[in-house]
Amino acid sequence: MIREIPPGKVSTYGAVARAAGLPGHARQVVQVLRSSFGLPWHRVLGSGGEIKLRGGSAMEQRLRLEADGVRFRGKRVNMKQHEYHFSGRRTDV
Repeated sequence: MIREIPPGKVSTYGAVARAAGLPGHARQVVQVLRSSFGLPWHRVLGSGGEIKLRGGSAMEQRLRLEADGVRFRGKRVNMKQHEYHFSGRRTDV
């Protein structure tokens, strides 16, 4: 599911959870991202396009997104331009 998000696009923890058939389980998405390697973790944000990480991790996420071509409006990603919409529901996150 998370691997599906292409460069230049982003999604939110909640949208990933809904697409995986687990609405209301955004925190589980966070846990998956924390414990997994090789996922494009930087393409998953808080609601409204906000980076939820703090300190150096937040800076790294922003730099990775900018390298992907994602544009920001202040501290938030321009979701109208960069939000990825999942095509269907799946059971894998």
